[in-house]
Formats: sequence, C-alpha cells, structure tokens
Amino acid sequence: MSRTAKAVICRERNKPVVVEEVEVEGPRRNEAMVKMNACGVCHSDLSATNGTIQFPPPVILGHEGAGTVVEVGEGVTGLAVGDHVLTSFIAMCGKCRYCTSGRPVLCEGQTSYFTLPDGTVRTRGSGGEEINVFGGCGAMSEYATIHVDNLVRIRQDVPLDRAALVGCAVMTGVGAVFNTAHLEPGSTAAVFGCGGIGLNVIQGCAIAGASRIVAVDTADNKLQFAREFGATDTLNASSEENVAKAVKKLTGGVDYAFECIGFGETVAQAYNSLGKGGTALVLGVAPGGDQTSIKTVTLPMEERSLKGSWYGSARPQLDFPRLLALYKGGRLKLDELVTRTYSVDQAPEAFADLEAGRNARGVIVFD
Repeated sequence: MSRTAKAVICRERNKPVVVEEVEVEGPRRNEAMVKMNACGVCHSDLSATNGTIQFPPPVILGHEGAGTVVEVGEGVTGLAVGDHVLTSFIAMCGKCRYCTSGRPVLCEGQTSYFTLPDGTVRTRGSGGEEINVFGGCGAMSEYATIHVDNLVRIRQDVPLDRAALVGCAVMTGVGAVFNTAHLEPGSTAAVFGCGGIGLNVIQGCAIAGASRIVAVDTADNKLQFAREFGATDTLNASSEENVAKAVKKLTGGVDYAFECIGFGETVAQAYNSLGKGGTALVLGVAPGGDQTSIKTVTLPMEERSLKGSWYGSARPQLDFPRLLALYKGGRLKLDELVTRTYSVDQAPEAFADLEAGRNARGVIVFD
C-alpha cells in the first residue's frame, strides 16, 4: 500500500535541500518497502546537490540508510516484515560476470543510479510528478520502496542509527583497506582527507595492523578526529609547501596512500608520497573533467601502482554483516563516528554542517 512520508529532496542544484511530503508506492515484484530509521548525511549526497554527481533533480537524497521492512512484494523470499536492513547504492544482480566472480560492486545489472533497476520510481510529489531516488535508494525519507538487490538483511542487536553508517562511509573506507589494498600488517599508510570516508580508512588501517598512519587534511578538527580513529601522525596540508615531501620526511615513503577527496591534485600528492612498490588508491569522486598528472617513469622503475576503489570493492551481502560483527566485538568504531543526529526537518542544517566540515558524521534519525 502507498504511504505518505517526509523526504529530503534536491529540487535545484546549488540550492539548499528541501523537506517535502511525498507519496511512496507499495512494493512491486522483488521489492520491499522499508520504514527508514536512520540515514547518514554523506558527501556524495552533497555532490548530488551541486552537480558533481549528475543526478537529475528532483531527487530524494540518501543512500546510507538503515530501517525495518514493513511490506514485501511478490517473489521476495530473502526478506520478511520486521527484518532490519541496510541500503546499498550498488545493486547486485548475482548473475553478471562481475557478480559471479566476486566483484558485485561492478555489477552490470545496474543501469541507473537514480531509479529502481527497471527504470521507474515509486515516489511522487504532491503534484503527482515522479521524483528520482539517489542510488536506487532514496533513503532520506520516512519510507522507501527499494529493490531487494539494493538491500542487505542485518542482525537486530545493532542500533540502526549506528548500523546505517556501514552502508557507505564504513564500507567505502574500511573496504578500501581490506578488499582493495589488502593492506599487510606492519605497513605504513597516508590518508588524504579525514572526512567520513577518510576516518574509516584510518580505522581500517589500524584494524589491519598498519604500523604508522599519517592523516592529511586542512582542518585541525578533522585531524583531531583522525587521531581518535587511529592516526599516529597528522599533517595540516595548508601549512606544508609540499605535502608529499612532508609525508616522505616522516615515513621515508608510505606503502599505501588513500585519496579520499576526489581532486586530481591530491591524487598526485598521494601517489608522490609513496615509497618504492607502494600503492595509491583513489576513493574520492572527482568532477568529470578533473585530471591527475604523475611522473610516468615511476610506474615501471619503482613499481608503484595507482588504482581506484569503488565503494570499498564491496561485497555487501558478505561485508556488511562482517563489519557489524567487528563493531559488536569492540574493534570497529561506529558510536564515535556519529557527531550529531538531526530530525528530518533539520536536514538543511545537516547539509550545511556537512559542507562546513563540522561533523565526523551527521545522521538523520526518523521518528
């Protein structure tokens, strides 16, 4: 059945988000309606509002969500009413060559990032117009109808306002360390950008056994967060003439460098901070025209590597439960990530705080 819900919407790029009532249709085949309990406010949502990520407005934001299944559609067997679920902005068809080879993050079945997999949406505005949904989720809404390929059932003993963060920030950051870099214990690492993603890279490096973790940012409050999550050294990039040289002076050249901003210049800094045989990983999403320049000869002569990490090379059905198990075991910090919670009506303030860099992570909590 259809339900009315308050939702956070980008109606026009480079304008504040708005909170409106929308109509959410009930689930069709292989879909479920979820009562959203919490949704992290991610920089990717901000990127959708300023055009860095080209989602056509109007679009309901939110992809880092956690909630409870309230209705299932025809053909749904893996979920039941009452289950706790996380959203995944990557659909996982389970059939394409990437899914079957263990790389569902590259699933070929996802043809749109702003509708459900069949190219339609279940959300309409007060005037009856269709409203797109971020990453097939639209999780910044009191209710959301989502395809089962974008949902992961989780254990019920984790607070949903903490569990939500696993759906993007934690998966992207910790996953880049575990799944993409395969960081070896005793290695050295540098992390460029200490927002929600960077902090999770830092704690991923700490969990994996890195001997030294250098955090790089321009904001002192973020560098303080970085120390709380396991950074052994911090560098304020605004006070360094050459950031890569500063990292090398501290470490002799790191084994792994993680770029968590999405900017060609910092990608080059990350690469240039490597020692021989090192690997630089790019997690940040840059504007389409952005470019990176590196000294090509260093690739073969020093066996350095430059590679991407999309969503922490996620295998959501496997990785989400594992990450929550680390949290329950006291090894993964989720409580410490949540700097502030907001009501849905406070969403514009939450986005302003995100843009100003005030939080480790802000979370919208629904009644």
